[in-house]
Amino acid sequence: MSLDRLKILLVEDDELFRLGLLVRLQREPSIEILTEANDGETAIDLAKQQLFDLVLLDIGLPGLGGIETCRQLKQNHPKLSILALTSRSDRSLIARLVAAGAQGYCLKGVGAETLILAMRSVIAGASWWDATATAEIHNLFQNNPTEDRTNATTIESLTRREQEILHLIADRKTDREIAEILYIAPGTVRVHVHTILHKLGASDRKQAVAIAIQNGIATEC
Repeated sequence: MSLDRLKILLVEDDELFRLGLLVRLQREPSIEILTEANDGETAIDLAKQQLFDLVLLDIGLPGLGGIETCRQLKQNHPKLSILALTSRSDRSLIARLVAAGAQGYCLKGVGAETLILAMRSVIAGASWWDATATAEIHNLFQNNPTEDRTNATTIESLTRREQEILHLIADRKTDREIAEILYIAPGTVRVHVHTILHKLGASDRKQAVAIAIQNGIATEC
C-alpha cells in the first residue's frame, strides 16, 4: 500500500483532544482525507460509506465503546488497519484489543513523531505494541509463563513481514534491495525497519541483527 494520499478516520469523543489531533494530522502532506467521528456508531457507518486506510480509535468511547467498535469494524472490513488511542495500558485492556483485532495502540499524549510513525507502520502492515503489550501478547499464547525472556518475547512480536525484512537485513541487503526482493516501495521498507528497531529496542540495524542471531531467526554472514 502506498504511504501517500492516505484516508484516515479519527474516532474520539473528547472534542479538545480530537481538534488538537486533527490540527496536527492536517500538517501531514501524505494525508488526503481526514474524517472525524465522536462515537463508535458513527465510525461504523462512515466506514461502510468510504474506504479508509487507517482508523485512529479512542478506546474510551461512550455508547458502543471502543473495543466493540474495533471488533465490528474488523468484522465488516478485515483488512482495515486500526490503531487504538488510550490513556492506559493495563494487561486486561491489551488482551481485549488483541481479541478485537487492533494492530496496536498509542498512549494519548505520545509525541507527534511517534504517533505518525505508528500510523505509518500499521498502514504498511506492521503492528505497534510497546514492551508492556508485547509481554502480555506473549502470555496470551503461552499456557505456562516462564522466566524472563525479554528478547525472545520481543522477537515474537514481529509480524511475518517484519521477520522477512530482518532476515534480509541480516543478509546485509540495503533498503532498495529489500524493496526489489519483496516487491514493495523503498519507503515502505524504511517504515518497517523503523518499526523493527522500535520493537527490538535496537539503536541500529547491527544491534537488531545481533538480537535476531541470539534468538535463532538469523545467522551470521
